[in-house]
Formats: sequence, structure tokens, C-alpha cells
Amino acid sequence: MYVTSALKNQIRQIIPPLNGKLHKGQSGRVGVLGGALDYTGAPFFAAISAQRVGVDISHIICSPAAATPIKSYSPDLIVHPILREETRCAHELDSLLSRLHVLVIGPGLGREEHMQTFARLALEIAKEQGMFLVLDADGLYMAGRQLDLIRGYRRAVLTPNVVEFKRLSEQVGIDPKTPPGERASAVSKALGGVTILQKGELDIIATNTEGEGSREAHEASKISPGEGEQNEVIVVQTPGGLKRCGGQGDILSGSVGAFLAWAKCYENGAFGDNTIPVSRMPILAAVGGSMVTRRTSRRAFDKEARAVVTQDMLKEIGGAFTDVFPYALRLNSL
Repeated sequence: MYVTSALKNQIRQIIPPLNGKLHKGQSGRVGVLGGALDYTGAPFFAAISAQRVGVDISHIICSPAAATPIKSYSPDLIVHPILREETRCAHELDSLLSRLHVLVIGPGLGREEHMQTFARLALEIAKEQGMFLVLDADGLYMAGRQLDLIRGYRRAVLTPNVVEFKRLSEQVGIDPKTPPGERASAVSKALGGVTILQKGELDIIATNTEGEGSREAHEASKISPGEGEQNEVIVVQTPGGLKRCGGQGDILSGSVGAFLAWAKCYENGAFGDNTIPVSRMPILAAVGGSMVTRRTSRRAFDKEARAVVTQDMLKEIGGAFTDVFPYALRLNSL
């Protein structure tokens, strides 16, 4: 189905109110794990996008070589250069992740073995703590090499592009003859209900927990079995820009991360009425992040056309959010 008014109203429920009653951190604390020697822009774009969408604090967990460039991009970000090749840093990661609501794994991660090892370690710690997760870019590469890392963890959203989705589909054994509109759901089912955000001309978002293994998926994700099975496919038609520049996927992962951070705050009782089940939060966050990112891209393209770059998109996020959710401020402030 396409995005309906009822669906948008559900998404609005996990958007924190701007009523002056929440203290710092109750509108979301996001972590981005990435930032290898050659990739410093991607984690910056993801983390700053989460803040532009509206979370309170963004942390970047990166290699020491990437830390200084990232710090120079913005003083708003908290940078932790703890991914040193010669150390394990398990205690540091455990302590840091315990203070966050969501972890985005992959922007600028790279494929060096020590960075992939840190990503696997962080993912396991995040799962133990019941955090929401976003996997993108080389985070998807990591998961594809060891599918059991993510299989059945229903608090995760995977955001593959065309090439990454094809590779992931093959890794989970999806028949290539499966109709295009059904593939995202099939991948989600094969991974035990993990939410898939298939990027493309239209974004296709699917969560499918049908079949064997659903009980295990509930237990692994700390979701009540009473929430039942889920099989939902949503197509996001929000027009995007007509130029695809490098970095737009990082804005998406940060935006989805922001909505998931809000979902965790909602789950924890910081705001809201606790009527949205946890199992539904990943698909709502994926739809919200997709819509805001696509609208951001279009606003930037309308101004810059062929010259648009990702930095042009950053300053459009706030306006794009208001375009997509025009009543969120007023309704949530009552």
C-alpha cells in the first residue's frame, strides 16, 4: 500500500512534542558507528542529519584517523575515536551504547577487518541492550557475510540501495524471478522480520514476520509475543530530486535513526500514550525517514538543480520535515 493519512498519524505519535516539558536527551540520542581513514563525510552526514531532523544529541564512533576531520565539520557532534586497530574497546562500547537510543552502523565504516570486527561487536552489544538499529553501506556488507548477526532482530532497519539489495537478496536465497514488488517482503521474511527499506525510484519498505521462527524473533528483539505476526509493504511516493549525489543515503540512514531514537523514547515513556506497539516502530520510522529524505532531496534539487551536493540537502531538512508533517508541532504541543 501507499502512505495513507492514518499511517502518517501513527508516525506523528512517535514524534516528541515541542512543549518545553522534555529535558535534554528525551528527544533522542543517536550513535553512528563508522568513519574509517578514507571515509569521514558519510558518518558526519548521517549524524548531523539526525540532529537536523530533531534529535537532541548525535555521537560518532570512529577510528582515530577520522576523528579530527569529523570534528572540524561541526562542533555539534560528539566524536569518540575509540576504534583503534590494536584494541578491542568492548567496555568502552558497552558504556557508550548504554547511553544511546539507536545505533546506525555502516556510514563510512569501510571493509578493513578491524573496522568490520568493531561493527560486529557493537551490533551484538546493541542487541543485548535492546537498542534500535539501522544498517547501511558497509554495515550491510558485514551483515551479509554473517546473516545470523541480524536474522530475527526485529528492532533493525536495513537500507540497501539497488546493488546492495540485489546482493542481499542473493545472500538470503530469494528466487530472482520473484516479482519486484514482493522482493523486499521476501527478504524481510528470510531475515526473521527485519524491516527492509529498499531504496529506488520509489522506496519500498517491508516487514514480514510470517512463518517459523517468529517466536524466536520476538524473544531476540525483546518484543512481546502478544503483538502477533506482521506482513506489511509500504511504497513511499514522495517525489525526490532528479540527481543522485553521494551522501544522500547517509542522510536517509541518519533520518531513519532519528525516528527510531524517538521510538525508543516513546517506548521508554518519555512522551506519548504507549499505544504504538514496539513491533511496528521500525516500519513507521523507515517510512518517516524515507519521506523526509526524499522531500529534502527535492527541495535542494529545486534550488541547485544539476549542481546539488549533499551539503545543500542538510539545510533543507528542517523545511522538508515541516512539509511532510505540517501538523506535528501544533498537535504534539497541545
